[in-house]
Amino acid sequence: MEAVVARENMTRAYRRVVQNKGAAGVDGMEVGELKPYLHDHWEGVKKELLEGRYRPQAVRKVEIPKGGGGTRMLGIPTVVDRLIQQAVSQVMTPIFEEHFSQSSYGFREGRNAHQAIIQARRYVAEGKRWVVDIDLEKFFDRVNHDVLMSRVARRVQDRRVLRLIRRYLQAGIMSDGVVAQRTEGTPQGGPLSPLLSNILLDDLDKELERRGHAFCRYADDCNIYVHSRIAGERVMDSLKRYLGQKLRLRANEKKSAVARPWERTFLGYSMTFHMKPKLTVAPGSVQRFKEKIRELIRRGRGQSLTGFITELQPLLKGWGAYFKLAETKNVFEELDGWIRRKLRCLLWRQWPRVYTRARRLMQRGIAEARAWQSATNGRGPWWNSGASHMNEAYSQSFFAGLGLPALLHERLKLTYSL
Repeated sequence: MEAVVARENMTRAYRRVVQNKGAAGVDGMEVGELKPYLHDHWEGVKKELLEGRYRPQAVRKVEIPKGGGGTRMLGIPTVVDRLIQQAVSQVMTPIFEEHFSQSSYGFREGRNAHQAIIQARRYVAEGKRWVVDIDLEKFFDRVNHDVLMSRVARRVQDRRVLRLIRRYLQAGIMSDGVVAQRTEGTPQGGPLSPLLSNILLDDLDKELERRGHAFCRYADDCNIYVHSRIAGERVMDSLKRYLGQKLRLRANEKKSAVARPWERTFLGYSMTFHMKPKLTVAPGSVQRFKEKIRELIRRGRGQSLTGFITELQPLLKGWGAYFKLAETKNVFEELDGWIRRKLRCLLWRQWPRVYTRARRLMQRGIAEARAWQSATNGRGPWWNSGASHMNEAYSQSFFAGLGLPALLHERLKLTYSL
């Protein structure tokens, strides 16, 4: 605990919390208010931590939609508790990190999803053409506190730290002003949760290594690669028993499967079924991306086109950067065309009068007779957005001039940089 509250460690934790920003917790304190609060109260908080008396506040419940349907619960700690959790995590991480598996890629410095995806493809290329895809049922909601704390206590002896972590696990969840007590789970949203999840699931990693399996794990997403369906089904059955008996966790029967890698999704990617497998963007990832674009368009119908494209830029660049490993370019070409069509549709909707439509088309070089014919064709916005008059008037070069990133171009640029 002395290492946790040391000035250098707390300063580093403070910078990280400020950098991450984030929403206020149940006390309403914003990140910008943290510094003056610490100036007045830190000595008291520090004393409570050193004496083992500090008690965290409840976390604020927030539910966000999951890609595959349903919602994921986040627990937003107060800014002060985020600071303390970050400080604890910084001290504990080096203690556990050196013992973690090389096949674990999530929430670890110097490791990322791209490395896991590349390794998964390597296993398939080596001939392991079946995957045991285990989905842990509501992992962050179902973590058994006693099982987790026993794993933490293997390498952390300071009872004050152990007591503090258990209090964070048991801190109530506030929803609509009512605090519900918690007996299991470690809600996502706090800086300590990622490390705790890796500590618990390291036992699974070690068991898979002991059995000699080829696997990739990113947080609670774990894929094991084998040579046959029979082997895969045997692995699936034994791992379900192991998870239930040793870690008190359950596999989601509906989402877990033994299948071909190209029939499954791993971290948003899938693969082709060629002799030399290629990485592709999974259909579900494309669908979720389109839904985000649609939502932005619904919210931005009154915006200028330039303003809307400025809002789109971070999403397009971020999505392109994440899926830069994809080795098939057709999905990027199709999405680029679809996005431009959505923008043309947005423009058409912003021109409610026939005269406005004709004038706009003529301003973009469409002959007068054709402009009037197009403006009065009686077709809807989506049809017109894909018609030749809008494609010619608002071409790819027009949108590029306004700063619209082309996903295909971004992918090629990022791939080249690899």
